[in-house]
Order: sequence, then C-alpha cells, then structure tokens
Amino acid sequence: MTKKQISLKDLAKALNISVSTVSRALKNHPDISLPMAQKVQELAKSLKYSPNPLAMGLLRRQTKTIGVIVPDLVTHFFSSVVSGIEDIASKHGYYVVVTSSNESYEKEKACIENLVHQRVEGIIACVSRTTADFGHYDMLQEAGIPLVFFDRVCRTDEFSSVIVDNVEAAKQIVAHFYETGCRRIAYLSGPENLSISRERLSGYKLGLETCKLPLNSQLLESSEMDMHKAAEAVKRLLALPEPPDALFGINDMVVFAALKEIKRHKLRIPDDISVVGFTDDFHANFVEPELTAVVHPTFEMGQEAASLLLAQTLAEEELPVKQVKLSTKLVVRDSTRKI
Repeated sequence: MTKKQISLKDLAKALNISVSTVSRALKNHPDISLPMAQKVQELAKSLKYSPNPLAMGLLRRQTKTIGVIVPDLVTHFFSSVVSGIEDIASKHGYYVVVTSSNESYEKEKACIENLVHQRVEGIIACVSRTTADFGHYDMLQEAGIPLVFFDRVCRTDEFSSVIVDNVEAAKQIVAHFYETGCRRIAYLSGPENLSISRERLSGYKLGLETCKLPLNSQLLESSEMDMHKAAEAVKRLLALPEPPDALFGINDMVVFAALKEIKRHKLRIPDDISVVGFTDDFHANFVEPELTAVVHPTFEMGQEAASLLLAQTLAEEELPVKQVKLSTKLVVRDSTRKI
C-alpha cells in the first residue's frame, strides 16, 4: 500500500493552526514568529513532509494567464461573472482560461490540476454543489498559486473571496412577501455544504422572526439545487392542507422548476401564490409572469475577484486575506402581489 504523502493540511491540523500559517512558516515569512517557524519546520522534518511535486514543478514562470472554475458554462450568472473577470484581467495584460466543474467534486479537482499544468498564475473559483471536502485546494497553497473564491466560498480564513450579503437578501425577500400580504412563506434551500445555502437559510429564518411569523418546518424544503428535486419539493408543498401563499428558492434554476410545477397545478401567480427568484438570471425577464428577483452584481463580482487575485499575483509579499461583501437589490416584477 502506498503511504499517504504528508500535506500542509496535515501539519496544520497537528499544530492546530491554519494552512496559510504553516505555508508561511516553512518559507520563514517575517509575519511568523521564530518559535512558531521552528515548531512547524521541526514537525515537517519529523513527518518527512515534502512539497507537492506536481504543483511545485510546474510553476515558476510568468504566463500572464489566470484560471477560472465555474459550476457551469451556460448560466447567465456565471457568464456575467466571467465577463467581469475578463474586464479587469485584460486591462492588466492577462488572459483568462475558463473551466467548468459541471457541479462535480471530481471534475472540480481535475480542473485545478489542469489549470496548474497550464501554469496559470492564479485561480478564481466557485465551488460545485457536490463539493463538501476542500482539501484539493491545498495544492495551490503549496505551490504559492493565489486563489480567490466567489459566490460559493470556503476556507475564508485562508483565502480571499467575493460574495453578496446573502442573509440580508433573504430577509428582504421575506419582508417583501409579508408587506404584500403573504403569511405562509415557503423556501427551497440548497445543499448544506454550500456557504450560500447556510447564509440564505439564516436570512429566511431571520426574516420570519423580524416579521413575527413562526418557522414552520413544513414550509422549508431542500431542493439540492436540482430542478427535479425542486419540482418534487413543490409538489409536497402544494399538497399541504394549508399550502404556501409565497415561495422563493436558493437560485433561479430552482425557482423556474417551481414555476412550472405551480402552473401544472393550475394555480395563478401571484394571485394564488407569489414567487421570487434569487439571482435574477437573464431569463427572469422572459418567463410568464416576469419574475420578481434579487439582482446580483455579477459583473462587479467578477471585477472584484479579478482585482483581488491580481493584487496577490503582482505583490512582492504575501497579502492578508480579504473578504469583499457586495449588496444586492430586489427588483419587483409581476410574480409577486401588488398592495
């Protein structure tokens, strides 16, 4: 049996410190105290740690290229983010290589390896809906390749990221429903492993609390960000003795599935049930009725992510981790009731 290679993450876990601290300690970074650096280096030596040869052997030359990993290549949300990335990258003379994980954890890992092989100088990533273990990003730390997350993020104590205020956005949706007379507000949540799922669920609960509405577990369904599971969830909601009079979901793909199922039940939107989307996908303007939705500043999100990455790439020393939180806007259209 092949012995498992010791990683930065293993060293960090043994010492109860962050991976970034271990990485800097091994390089004798001035931000790390001498006793800590010695402690890390002694442990690394005792465990026979050696840097990942794949990552370390491939870099060390400028390519003026940055890699991007998105969950899919067809959603307007991600294409708009990529446009923002390209806008900033081109102004600095950088090229962008875009890859897709197809919402697959295994494909996401392969994307990282492929981008490292292409000698990108940095990577901007949005994790897939099936990614629950984030250890594959250790390779980038070991190679000193800058990494920035956007939208669906992880390990925010180690990597910079760009997100929107998901909690406030979900609260705003609940408040809008309440102000238009809705009282049984249902929510189609996403996978628990995703940051956006946890934050938007928190916002939903806080919104109910603010409006002094009870949290009814029957009105909270998981969609797993899958159209078929979302449709099944909506069937269950509509079959309740007291079905919801309002519904929103973690993203527009889920909400589009909900719209289809609601119409299949011969219900009128918004007269029988109000509906709100969460990313204002390009197609929100082309469904019937037009979809009230939370507008994400997707182009700006891409610009911010690229700016963070290039700042790290061009810096002569390691920069502190930075988290950027952007605001959203609720655009009211025809899918919610008018007062």
